[in-house]
Amino acid sequence: MAKRRNYGRRRVLITGGAGFLGSHLADRLLARGDEVLCVDNLFTGDKTNIDHLAPHPRFDFMRHDVTMPLYVEVDEIWNLACPASPVHYQHDPVQTTKTSVHGAINMLGLAKRLKVPIFQASTSEVYGDPSIHPQPEQYWGNVNPIGPRSCYDEGKRCAETLFFDYHRQHGIDIKVARIFNTYGPRMHASDGRVVSNFIVQALRGEDITIYGDGSQTRSFCYVDDLIEGFVRMMEAGPDLHGPVNLGNPSEFTIRELAEMVLAKIGGPSRLVTKPLPQDDPLQRRPDIALARRKLGWKPTVALEDGLDRTIAYFRAIVAETGERIGERSLAGVDA
Repeated sequence: MAKRRNYGRRRVLITGGAGFLGSHLADRLLARGDEVLCVDNLFTGDKTNIDHLAPHPRFDFMRHDVTMPLYVEVDEIWNLACPASPVHYQHDPVQTTKTSVHGAINMLGLAKRLKVPIFQASTSEVYGDPSIHPQPEQYWGNVNPIGPRSCYDEGKRCAETLFFDYHRQHGIDIKVARIFNTYGPRMHASDGRVVSNFIVQALRGEDITIYGDGSQTRSFCYVDDLIEGFVRMMEAGPDLHGPVNLGNPSEFTIRELAEMVLAKIGGPSRLVTKPLPQDDPLQRRPDIALARRKLGWKPTVALEDGLDRTIAYFRAIVAETGERIGERSLAGVDA
């Protein structure tokens, strides 16, 4: 393990640190007393997510692409870098795969050199369109390797392979978490995910777009709950490497979510349907028995409460930057 500096204070690296999850993780790690180095190429990350951290004496930002090697001295690595919504990861699918694979190789190489633990933000997309429901970690998935979503799905699957091979071959202390649908403040307004799509469309009085008939299901985890799971997993000790599912096992149909958002916001919006995109999963729900047993973790924020907080955030964003949001397409599918 690398020697800790500043009388035991940890210096941590968060790749993708200006993104939705990365910025919330930075908040949490700074609050516990760490020094945080936030690295992001700002392709999907946004500096407004971390503007409030800029004056913090223990926070640094570096603009860098993880597909290129990085030479820094840290005590922990949190690898969150990768576009995570179909609108973004399908924009440049080759770069998406490079980010997952080359990024993993570069961060694992850094962890190997420094002899420090490294956390990988994997995804429920490794399960593809699952034939087992809910999805346990032992399920190997049902993924189309040549479809339009495969740049992300297979990229993350390959990253998991690399993490476990580095662990077996080099003894790296790895932590692999499979993230299920997460929502909350700082989501990108035009990332095509259903929560942000539905809220922004309703706030703007536009029709709410449902892909398919709305019977497909998702399980929505509030961001604070997810970050708590991250921290518990990294602190779990060297015997737990994962993969571990982190998500909310409460399951809702897409139509139920749309109706809930519309009931909270009101206005003239109507529900309209469009064809379901290729390879879009029909069911998504985590089996979190392992997280409960090994981490003592379970979500605590109900969807009703989390939506209220998220709507309040987007209400302010739409009021302040509605024209800028409107310039970018909100069409997309659930991630």
